[in-house]
Amino acid sequence: MTTPDATARPTFGEAFKTWLKIGCINFGGPAAQIAMMHRVTVDEKKWVDEARFLHALNFCMLLPGPEAQKLATYLGWLMHGVRGGLAAGILFVLPGAFVMLGLSLLYALGRGVPLIEGALFGIKAAVLVIVIEALIRIGRRALKTPLLLGLAAAAFVGIFFLDLGFPLIVAAAAAIGYVVARKAPGRLGLSAKAESVPPPAKDRWRQFTLAAVLGLLAWWAPVALAAIIFGPQHVLVAIGVFFSKLAVVSFGGAYALLAYMAQQAVETYGWMTAPEMVDGLGLAETTPGPLILVTQFVGFLAAFRDAAPFSPVAAGVLGAAMTTWVTFVPSMLWIFAGAPFVEGLRANHRLSGALAAITAAVVGVILNLSVWFALHVLFGHVTEVRWGPLRWFAFDPLALDKQAALLAAVAAVLAFRFHRSLIEVVVVMALLGMMTRVYG
Repeated sequence: MTTPDATARPTFGEAFKTWLKIGCINFGGPAAQIAMMHRVTVDEKKWVDEARFLHALNFCMLLPGPEAQKLATYLGWLMHGVRGGLAAGILFVLPGAFVMLGLSLLYALGRGVPLIEGALFGIKAAVLVIVIEALIRIGRRALKTPLLLGLAAAAFVGIFFLDLGFPLIVAAAAAIGYVVARKAPGRLGLSAKAESVPPPAKDRWRQFTLAAVLGLLAWWAPVALAAIIFGPQHVLVAIGVFFSKLAVVSFGGAYALLAYMAQQAVETYGWMTAPEMVDGLGLAETTPGPLILVTQFVGFLAAFRDAAPFSPVAAGVLGAAMTTWVTFVPSMLWIFAGAPFVEGLRANHRLSGALAAITAAVVGVILNLSVWFALHVLFGHVTEVRWGPLRWFAFDPLALDKQAALLAAVAAVLAFRFHRSLIEVVVVMALLGMMTRVYG
């Protein structure tokens, strides 16, 4: 295992306290979280140098799952091996998971209360602007060439008009990027220059096999246990299987997954409504930890509404726990299994090409999510229409919710004109939403 210089290596107790602190204050989405980890581990603590940090980030970007949590896990692994990776990865998520569970309980039990309904109304407007801001930010970084722009457009058409599944779009983009990177890496914005790497670790396959076997057992154990106790049709089993699938294709973060997750949760499983999905993302924006914690909200509501043989609250807590487990255990599995190969991956142009193409496709998926959110936030009732292989959404332009449109405009001014943070935008919009419902 490659480790930092011994003089900079912290004790496990010091690292534990630092990761716990980061887990409690890591608001603002992956960009802000990665910047915070860089400041702490590189600038302040000097646990790793700049080159190692950036290489670790590139490695994490190649894998599905929340980038910031994977990065924390990998940095913890660099410091103290498996126990360091487990401590960093778990502590990065756990505080936010507890906050999200509390917000989910408040959401489920507080419906119909004017102040809570008003806060959620304002948060919806904030979410619309936040998703558009993410679209612009990721698009500027990812769409460097005409081919990448074309992949983004094709992904949007595929998911919005042809109703293609998100996993299919990810797989197709990865295949295109993998092939193009071999013959024309410049078309993907990659350098053709070969990079030298150190020889691989001799026991890398043993480490990989051990991590893969133990990780897979840990990943699927609660799902199998729920199936044995309650039967394969129980909601906890459905939650475990569905979010496990999501964990495998979760490139691009929560924004990319939301459209696919919403389609399945709303239309296929009937766990929630489209506006509730918008509420969930808004609540997730207010918590520390990865934004993908929005999945916990979905799992909570799904089990809360199909509670037998438990009480609704107990079932909701179990659904949230199942969702969180099968969302984050896989991302840690990828790190522990892939860490022994990390140096060699730095020179693999084909994997880099696959990642570049996936990221471009994710921009098209987030554009689809932006349109989907805008229609449901601003017009309320939206009808899905199909004609042969084509699919689109019909709405009445005269049914524009003027209050929602005004709040969205205010959120846009706060985000784009005054450059306020995500948490500030969400809090301000929640307060304005409460005022709208109580006094409007």
